[in-house]
Amino acid sequence: MSNWIKNYSGMIWLITGIIAGTLAGILLGKRAEILKPIGDIFLNLLFVAVIPLVFFAIASAIGNMQSSQKLSRIMGVMSAVFLVTIIAAALLTIFALWLFPVGQSAFTSGALPADAGKKLSGDEITQLFTTSEFFNLLSRKNMLAMIIFAILVGFGALKAGEKGKAFTQFLNAGNEVFKQVFGIIMKAGPIGLGAYFAYQVAVFGPSLFGTYAHILGIGYGVSLFYYAVFYSLYAFIAGGVKGIKRYWENNIIPSATAVGTCSSIATIPANLDAAKKMGISDVIAGITIPLFGTLHKDGSSISSILKMAVVFAMFGKGFDSAEIIIIALGMTILVSIVEGGIPNGGYVGELLFISAYGFPPEALPPAIIIGTLIDPVATLLNATGDTAAAMLVNRFAGEKQVKELSGQ
Repeated sequence: MSNWIKNYSGMIWLITGIIAGTLAGILLGKRAEILKPIGDIFLNLLFVAVIPLVFFAIASAIGNMQSSQKLSRIMGVMSAVFLVTIIAAALLTIFALWLFPVGQSAFTSGALPADAGKKLSGDEITQLFTTSEFFNLLSRKNMLAMIIFAILVGFGALKAGEKGKAFTQFLNAGNEVFKQVFGIIMKAGPIGLGAYFAYQVAVFGPSLFGTYAHILGIGYGVSLFYYAVFYSLYAFIAGGVKGIKRYWENNIIPSATAVGTCSSIATIPANLDAAKKMGISDVIAGITIPLFGTLHKDGSSISSILKMAVVFAMFGKGFDSAEIIIIALGMTILVSIVEGGIPNGGYVGELLFISAYGFPPEALPPAIIIGTLIDPVATLLNATGDTAAAMLVNRFAGEKQVKELSGQ
């Protein structure tokens, strides 16, 4: 019994903090906003530490490989898993929208942002993938650019061989140090997440019962179904019945962290720890979890399809032709890649699909409102889907290749 309490004490305290914060938000109402700075401090610490953690995790994982040629199979499997899971989430949402169609009566127009409907320029698209100054890589707004640079650094260390051995050891040391830094920060998780929950419940709770209830019902229903059924299916494919058991036994803390922070990036450390307990090899976890934390977003796939359908209904257009659905699937994949793994990071994705379909500025407010309200459950899928996807990569990459990559 004492061992059980010791092993699960962190989870118990985390859940206790979240429950306390939820109750505080309900009981205090708007007064709970005074707790927001506590939650913000906790989140800021997480976001500051996550940049170097992701950099060192990716760069060290690649730098420790024995041969860059052996990475091709891993990357191929990762790409296949990414596409299959993203498209599966999108198709499930489209099917739900066919069963429960969206009506125009569900919407009310709001104030329009000054830059609503603005098309992304070539320079803005370039900035999604690169930056012109090194220090810009330290911003979480440039996570994709930082990950690309981390991959290049990892391959540079790999190709340097013995001459770069000291640098590779530095990458390994940095990875370990920032894992510990995150562990220290997470000690304050019950307080930080509790305060954050109190503020979120106080501010956004009543909106759940407004005119968007129908849309949110579809979004939350599809998301929770995908979370419970599809992730169990992926775990079964990866490891049979035992795979399902391993996944759900170790998915509680990542799930609580994802819902509490509304950030798939902030959940990366919890996912890395859970991946090890799920039986995923260190090298697979070290590559897939940080990469998927920014690129792989099942929740954003569901959210983006839902927002597209809402905007189409708002302007009296059907969201059912083959051409529109094919374009929507392509946009969903792109949105999953470009959206930042940060709270309300879907703003870029909303601009992308609205610009691609040529909708006027009035299309943006409802998309933003829906994205904000569905963000917690979307982040739950974005974050916890990474470990399920990593289990599939670990299963299909091949045991021989995994051992070779880890130098065993």
